[in-house]
Amino acid sequence: RDPQHARDPGHDCAKSTLAAVFVAGVVWKSQRCQGVPRHSRTSRCRRSAVRESNALGRREVFQGAASQATLPAAAASAMAAPTKALAAPAKALQLPSFGVGAWAWGDRLFWGYDEKQDADLRAGFETCIRGGVKLFDTAELYGPGRSEELLGKFIKDSGVSGVQVATKFAAFPWKVSREDVVSACKGSLARLGMDSIDLYQIHFPAVWKNEVFWDGLGDCFEKGLVKAVGVSNYGSAAVRAISKTLAARGIPLTSNQIQYSLVYRFPELNGMKATCDELGVKILAYSPLGLGALTGKWSMESLPSGPRETIAKKLLQDPNWSGLIAAMKDVAAQHGPNTTLSQIAIAWCIAKGTTPIPGIRNVKQAEDNIRAMQIPLSVGEVDALDAAAAKVAPYISPAESPFNSLRESLDTKQRLYEA
Repeated sequence: RDPQHARDPGHDCAKSTLAAVFVAGVVWKSQRCQGVPRHSRTSRCRRSAVRESNALGRREVFQGAASQATLPAAAASAMAAPTKALAAPAKALQLPSFGVGAWAWGDRLFWGYDEKQDADLRAGFETCIRGGVKLFDTAELYGPGRSEELLGKFIKDSGVSGVQVATKFAAFPWKVSREDVVSACKGSLARLGMDSIDLYQIHFPAVWKNEVFWDGLGDCFEKGLVKAVGVSNYGSAAVRAISKTLAARGIPLTSNQIQYSLVYRFPELNGMKATCDELGVKILAYSPLGLGALTGKWSMESLPSGPRETIAKKLLQDPNWSGLIAAMKDVAAQHGPNTTLSQIAIAWCIAKGTTPIPGIRNVKQAEDNIRAMQIPLSVGEVDALDAAAAKVAPYISPAESPFNSLRESLDTKQRLYEA
């Protein structure tokens, strides 16, 4: 509990404490508490979460860990190949204007995942493929691991080619070497059943050792395990730093995946988007529907469950919320009677030059979201939406974020998190 004592990266107490704090920030509650009704959760659940997170520091998070995973032959061969630095910059991966996020495919806390939903998820995936969607984003943390497994199975069973798969490395505090990144990449490849990953990202800045993870990301690229690399939740300074590190090895930083929507515009306001545009780093916009808020389906009589309920109440009670919904309806009316608010929210992200990756859990959501690709917004429409959104108070401020105390790297003192 002594701050100076806890900041010693070599101290076991520091490692276990930071691991517990970080997992609590990322997941908020242990998986052990996810099945407990909200009114029944007690300090026992919270103590269990801390014990579980400390235990995670002493073993791999996933049963399909790299040390136990069996890789496809091509990937195993790539692992054995000698690493060679690139003499010239590699060609950056071209990302489409629209993709699909698979966070909900396995997440029980935020999205209430149940194995009974797998048939709907598969049908939604197949609808996306028929609709021309090529990019699917997942992560080892989603599920954990379940999202990767489902996506890999859906792709294999469909027999479709040309799908771009993006996944992410979870930079937990007990991972301290570049080999940890390569090992995690092996685990993701095994769960996906693939020989290589199109886009491999660092899911969030770590509390320390970030430069080591950047080296590991480059190693994955040079070993042929991944075709492109990116980051997620990185701020401007961090994007510039990793971009410079990778460029020294001839590796382009392809993307930065950040929250971005009409109700979360911090990347525009704090210079993050401008930095990415300057460096040629594509923004993957996650939660472009504001965790469901921008569908227009929320009301005080119809609230979402879980942590999203608090978000919904805050937005619905904002006196300017109705103005944003009205502006979205006005724009939707200009694009046909069947145009939905979800489509306008996604089209706004596309108009801003980002690649939105909304989640889909069934055929209806897939069909609705896909149509956004055919809705070009005019400059005037974008301006009208910007003006209405600017009047709505953010549903969470940077100071209230669970990551706020972890924004600064303990070893380099760099401020790494976006917003």
